[in-house]
Formats: sequence, structure tokens, C-alpha cells
Amino acid sequence: MRTLVIGNKNYSSWSLRPWLAMKVLDIPFEEIRIPLYAPGSKERILKYSASGKVPCLIDGPIIAWDSLAILEVLAETYPALWPAAPSARALARAVSAEMHSGFPQLRTQMSMNIRRRLPGKGRTPEALADAARVQAIWSHCRARFGGAGPYLFGRFSAADAMYAPVVLRFRTYALELPEDCQAYADAMLALPAMQAWIAAAEREEERIEQFEQNA
Repeated sequence: MRTLVIGNKNYSSWSLRPWLAMKVLDIPFEEIRIPLYAPGSKERILKYSASGKVPCLIDGPIIAWDSLAILEVLAETYPALWPAAPSARALARAVSAEMHSGFPQLRTQMSMNIRRRLPGKGRTPEALADAARVQAIWSHCRARFGGAGPYLFGRFSAADAMYAPVVLRFRTYALELPEDCQAYADAMLALPAMQAWIAAAEREEERIEQFEQNA
């Protein structure tokens, strides 16, 4: 049985990504949730993850930390995580890598906080520029490869998992989206797995002050 070590569902955007992909693809796993920034949390995480960070996937002798690395490991057994067509797969990998390494101001100014509604907060020019780039990516992927379904490449893929936290950020901070982007965000929010994550986040009681900065 695979084990996925994650952080708080309200705040841990990186944890959401592989968790959501595994749920949508019906990949069995055991979940270990370790609240972040709590006494002893670092030591608990280090028992599983050499980086001291979550998420971390453990599958027998295989240990992978970092969201995108976990998705790539899973795709070796579940190739449906990436689009089948080479051109679509290349774009999906490129936009996933861009999400992985980019958008620093969006992350900083509009941190993931599922329980809150903070319309108008965090809207620095730099954060809005990051948000605009995300929307351009969504529109481009949907226009080129979205004809077979409501997700970035038609059917759900690793790229959707990578952008799932941004969907939640846009909801929290009430960003106005173009029609095609709003339709995509609505489809993501309607996923049963996403609804399950949101419900669990809303039941959590931990409060991490550094992620409440815009409250």
C-alpha cells in the first residue's frame, strides 16, 4: 500500500496536488497528515521525507518528495496522468513545470487558505501579473487540447493537479476570471475529490499565522 504524507489541508497547496491526482485516478493509498509549523512537526516529517517537507510518497522501496516528482513517479504506473498525444503531453509537462517553479508573488500575496474569503486582498501588481499568466495558460491549454472534456487537456491530468491550488486561491481572493477560465475553475471545484479536500480543510482547527497575513 502506498503512503502519502501531507500537511494541513487548509494551507498545504503542495500536498493537495498528488493527493488530488491519486483520488481522481482511484490510486489506493494511506494518508498521514502532519500539521505544519506545530511543535515536533519537523521531526515527524523527517521520519518520512529527507527534505523535511511534505508531500512525500512512500511505495515500498520507492520514496519521492516534491509534488511534481511524485506525479512523475505515479505516471510510471498510471500513464493516464499525462495526455497521450506527444504535443499535448509536452505542453502539459511545460505548464506543470512553470507552475512548479514560478508565480512567486501569487504564492506570497495570495497564499492558499481554503477557509477564508478575502476579496480584494493580495492584489499587488506583481501578484496580478502572475494571475494573468495563469489565466493565459488555462485559456491556451483549453483552446488547443480541451475539446474532449472540461479540464486543461480534456480529461483530468497531472497538469490539473498542479493548478488545483490556484483554483482555490482564485476562489479565496475572489479574482474575476474570463468565461473560459471560470468554467475550468468551476469544473475543478466540482470534482468529488476536490470537494472532499475542501470539506476536510474546513473541519481543521489549526491556524498558521504566517498564512493568515491577508486576513
